[in-house]
Amino acid sequence: MSTRFLELNPEAARATIMFAHGAGAPMDSPAMTAIAEALAEHGLRVVRFEFSYMASRRTEGTRKPPPHAEKLNSEYLAAIDELKADGPLIIGGKSMGGRVASMIADELFEANHIAGLLCVGYPFHPIGKPEKLRTEHLKHLRTPTLICQGTRDQFGSKKEVREYQLSSAIQVSWFEDGDHDLKPRKRVSGFTHADHIKSMGAAVAAWVEGLAS
Repeated sequence: MSTRFLELNPEAARATIMFAHGAGAPMDSPAMTAIAEALAEHGLRVVRFEFSYMASRRTEGTRKPPPHAEKLNSEYLAAIDELKADGPLIIGGKSMGGRVASMIADELFEANHIAGLLCVGYPFHPIGKPEKLRTEHLKHLRTPTLICQGTRDQFGSKKEVREYQLSSAIQVSWFEDGDHDLKPRKRVSGFTHADHIKSMGAAVAAWVEGLAS
């Protein structure tokens, strides 16, 4: 397998989750690792990969900015082809990675290549620019989708998201007082980041189970 992949739970998993990173952090960042481990604990195979701009940061030592999300669609499709997953495949990612996956999901779902879409911390709009929504394609999405979102995410809070027109195929799992990484303020919410990550893993596992029924 390509060195651009990181894999957990390759044996006898009930489903594979292909999970791409966000705009600024690599596939082995603490946030990505915590998410992957929480999912793997529920018997899910988790495959992380990096887009070429992020991989080049490792080899060139530069801080190359990410391209526009839609320009990464072909890279995500190529990664899926390279993986050649057996059994149910769910695509998704953290923040931008989930957004890219959401743009290619319906084509793959209609062709029976994927079973669902998972987004953790979906970037509904840029920080501080709630008028610049990234939701047009989500209005008519047909792919079964789970979005795990913190209620105070700066890219789309619960108060904001409940006003959006989203497809009935999309289920949003909310994490109280969570930020873009689902991290809450314990004194405010009573929860720790570890609590929310664990709950996220359980929510995803239950959703995956529902896809198979």
